[in-house]
Amino acid sequence: MKLGTLSRAAMVLAGSLLSVVAAAQTAGQTPPPQGGLTIPDEVQFLGRSDPNVRKATAIVNGDVITESDIDHRLALIVASQNIQIPPEELQRIRQQVLRNLIDESLQIQAAQQQEIEVSQRDVDAAYTRVAERSQHTRQNFGAYLRSIGSSERSVRRQIHAELAWQRYMNQRIAIFVNVGEEEVRAILDRMNASRGTREFRVSEIFMSATPENAAEVQANALRILQQLRAGASFPAYARQFSEASTAAVGGDLGWVRAEQLPEPLSRAVQEMPVGSVSPPIAVPGGFSIIALADARSILMPDARDAVLSLIQMSISFPAGSTEAQARPAIERLVQTSQTMGGCGGAQAAATRLGAELVTNDQIRVRDLPPPLQEMLLNLSIGQATRPFGSMDTRVSVLVLCGRDDPQPTLPTFETLQQQIEDERVNRRAQRVMRDLRRDAVIEYR
Repeated sequence: MKLGTLSRAAMVLAGSLLSVVAAAQTAGQTPPPQGGLTIPDEVQFLGRSDPNVRKATAIVNGDVITESDIDHRLALIVASQNIQIPPEELQRIRQQVLRNLIDESLQIQAAQQQEIEVSQRDVDAAYTRVAERSQHTRQNFGAYLRSIGSSERSVRRQIHAELAWQRYMNQRIAIFVNVGEEEVRAILDRMNASRGTREFRVSEIFMSATPENAAEVQANALRILQQLRAGASFPAYARQFSEASTAAVGGDLGWVRAEQLPEPLSRAVQEMPVGSVSPPIAVPGGFSIIALADARSILMPDARDAVLSLIQMSISFPAGSTEAQARPAIERLVQTSQTMGGCGGAQAAATRLGAELVTNDQIRVRDLPPPLQEMLLNLSIGQATRPFGSMDTRVSVLVLCGRDDPQPTLPTFETLQQQIEDERVNRRAQRVMRDLRRDAVIEYR
């Protein structure tokens, strides 16, 4: 069935709602408003079917989503996490996977209706890039996917949906978005006026809620928070659970100023330490969990944008080494790194210690773990960090060989214009998805 052919079904549904209202009024009762719906205070279900108990299969406008489709996509999510997911959490993720697969079907169908094609060559190229990012070749990636309980077909389906939707947005949505030169110039002027104010790199998981289901949604958000704080991937959970348009990019909002965020989120980011994740925050329309990846001052030099030249000197220990066995070697490493005369003497010092030496001349400070950031920013050229690592495997020091400090710059006119256009396209795309879901014929089996 084609999308949008729902007029008769809509008339039947409207008629049934009118009948409920009429029956209530006949009984002398005025049904309370429920966001336009008529819902009694005490709900009694009729018939044998419970709409809340559904098997995890669906037919979306004629396209079948099987239990295997859900199993294979769920396996990808489980494999991407660094923690054991409880059974009850897996069941909830499973329901979200089904919703995602339904959305993918709707996106592919919408593109097909507009005669937007995604060629096998395009899918193959994207599949190869995904394999390479996962440290696999295209040839052995399928075997890896099968080993974790997933399939090449599942990954290719997701790629097909993403490409189809991106092209749909470019051809059917982006053409209606226009950002004028005066608007961009005005924003650049405001940025200049905001020089020195703080901005934040924020990611968000947004879950919509109504007054009726707010407690349930908040409980779900708390379970997600528990998984995140146990080590789960924020971008992965954002892709699966967030209902914001940024879900496709792992919830990343980019760099934003506090005043650009809703008031509850604005307060939170200004109080959160970098690297932390917030508890669920009530916002208009639902709840948000936010992660603060970074913070900086607008158009001001930020020391963490400095590019460092580093040497890493490491010593390794046999598996099962005790602290007593490792301590003397670590002390020699520390003493040598402090007295070897800087980077120029590192090679000879590593030879004496039997240490491994690695050089990197293009390390940004902000790409390092926060404790190392603070330590390196306080070092002079030739000085070394304190040792870090594990006494039963490997311990290292970093030696600072050079530092190039950043210069503050405004974004270019073209870059800012593109950012504004992308944001507006995403908002329009979110509205289109709501319409597609509303008009879809979905049968659960």
